[in-house]
Amino acid sequence: MLGHMSNRLADSASLYLRQHADNPVDWYPWGDEAFARAREEDRPVLLSIGYSSCHWCHVMAHESFENEDIARQMNATFVCIKVDREERPDVDALYMQATLALSGQGGWPMTVFLTPEAEPFFAGTYFPPESLHGQPGFPDVLRFVDEAYRTRRGDVSQTGAQVRERLEQRVGSAPQRPLADVSIDDAVTGLAVVFDPHSGGFSGAPKFPPHLVLEFLLRRLARRPGDLHARRMAETTLTHMADGGIHDQVGGGFHRYSTDNVWLVPHFEKMLYDNALLVRVYALAYAITGEGHWREVAESTVDYLEREMAAPDGGFASAQDADSPGGEGAYFTWTAEQLEQVLTYDEGVAVVVRYGMRPEGNFEGANILRVAAPMAKVAEAVGPEAQSLLASALPKMLAARAERPAPDRDDKVIASWNGLTVGALAMAGVWLDRPGYVARAAEVADFVLSRLRVDGRLRRTWMDGESHHLGCLDDYANLIDGLLDLHAATSESRWLRTADELAGNMLELFADAGGAGFFFAGSDGEALIARTREVEDHPTPSGNSQAAWVLWRLSLLTGKRAYEVQAQRALELVSQDAVRFPHAFGSALIAMDAITGAPPTQVVVAGPAGDPGVAALARTARTADPLALVLTVDPTDADAVAASPLFADRGPVDGRPAAYVCHGTTCQAPVTDVEALRATMAGAPS
Repeated sequence: MLGHMSNRLADSASLYLRQHADNPVDWYPWGDEAFARAREEDRPVLLSIGYSSCHWCHVMAHESFENEDIARQMNATFVCIKVDREERPDVDALYMQATLALSGQGGWPMTVFLTPEAEPFFAGTYFPPESLHGQPGFPDVLRFVDEAYRTRRGDVSQTGAQVRERLEQRVGSAPQRPLADVSIDDAVTGLAVVFDPHSGGFSGAPKFPPHLVLEFLLRRLARRPGDLHARRMAETTLTHMADGGIHDQVGGGFHRYSTDNVWLVPHFEKMLYDNALLVRVYALAYAITGEGHWREVAESTVDYLEREMAAPDGGFASAQDADSPGGEGAYFTWTAEQLEQVLTYDEGVAVVVRYGMRPEGNFEGANILRVAAPMAKVAEAVGPEAQSLLASALPKMLAARAERPAPDRDDKVIASWNGLTVGALAMAGVWLDRPGYVARAAEVADFVLSRLRVDGRLRRTWMDGESHHLGCLDDYANLIDGLLDLHAATSESRWLRTADELAGNMLELFADAGGAGFFFAGSDGEALIARTREVEDHPTPSGNSQAAWVLWRLSLLTGKRAYEVQAQRALELVSQDAVRFPHAFGSALIAMDAITGAPPTQVVVAGPAGDPGVAALARTARTADPLALVLTVDPTDADAVAASPLFADRGPVDGRPAAYVCHGTTCQAPVTDVEALRATMAGAPS
């Protein structure tokens, strides 16, 4: 038997790395120590990248990394490095591009073989422990790579150099097309071509929530109510996701993706970023359409985040695992016997009919709940009390489920994903008229700014009372976006000032001084073999596009023209690809559509802080146009007035709070009552 080896991961802040601390593999964390050993002993490096809630990462760990024979083979031949992609997205992004170049496909777990100089020469994703369906077994891969490194060193070195050159070429910053020459209509047409009209979404199985594309379509619909393509694609997808098994019908929130074409069988992990972005999308859908179901979905997702994802130190945890002690999906699925233990007969019938439960189940003998019948059908089975029966049954089921062995939760707080959550809570608070959401957004923002900003430099993660790793572009861009949403929701000048300060830091650290757009890692970070850009959404907003979006928003608020120039240049890097491959560029399309379209409506409501008239005017403006930039200002607060040129010369009229409405550079006369404001925003004479 192979004796237990300390593989240096036990004291890591990363849950994913700690999950591998007891492997018989002699793992190193990413760092100089591992590469120094590889150079000294002339060994190739085996780099394994994954994350704590990844199902197939756990499968490969159990099959191969816990296997003593395979571990012995790894230890004898390679220097083995384990990386948490959520901690080191810069390392992950670089070697994901290499994996795509070498194998034609990517994903996690990612398995990359490097020279001691960190140049990749062979790569793949999951490998089974034995050859299966034409896929080589992991021991065979290890033997092949070892033999190639020892006997065909020239070929290995040439491949590594070629991949490195290709990665460096991808760093190019040539603009594709001026934004003025781009047709956003073509992007909508492109989405319609790949749209699934039956189940929604923009691909076959597996299906991932297309939150950024949905926000693009909803924003377009708000400005162009007659865009029937945008309406059909957005509403069909929103409906089928909300009704499907990917949506946790009992506890709220969404799983990572659906393994099938109809949103029924998910991979059961839940990610903070998915749920934050979907809170935003469903709340916006409610604000635009008035459809109450969208409001329910958004609110139940916030309830889930607060109940199950609030981190012990503050902010929100990053993920819940795909697997639970009872087996994959056991925490979330139901049998008839389990219902009988917690529900009355009528409640059970209502649940069975509504959610399509079958005796044989739809997933490994149990049932993933999904909306299978309209409420009228449920009422036929149980009578007019159908709604109240479901309302009493679901909390009982949630309480019973809480007694089951739960999936692990990764408690690390990630700046980027918490920035998305700040923005989602702030805007959901506005669109759903839930002030408590806005207050919670402020708490999370305060936590991130106080705990993850050290000596002015944003850090990536917070875990066990300490911050770790330099923040990447998405940490800055997503946090700035959240702060701007918080400023829009509260009009508090501190959020705008902090966003402006962080934007200056972002430009210094990540902007391409010799070209356009942004690098993913900061200029003060570790020098990897190439400095990459992230231009596609993966699945969070592309750092390059999100940076452009927040700079454009800041240009409107601060009057800094240089921000708008930087934003346009960053988007021109992807302007052609965004139209050709719109499903991968939702965040770029949101920004491009805003910059090239009609200027957003700006409403400044001036009056004493706390005046009910100010709140009434602001609420009216936001209801009339959910995408309008609505801000309030107390003219006697010099600090608030100085925060933005939009507040200059704005004050009450005849002693009453007044609303100033501007479309771009054209402003209307101020109005002091809600009906006049409603008419002004509709374009009618007041």
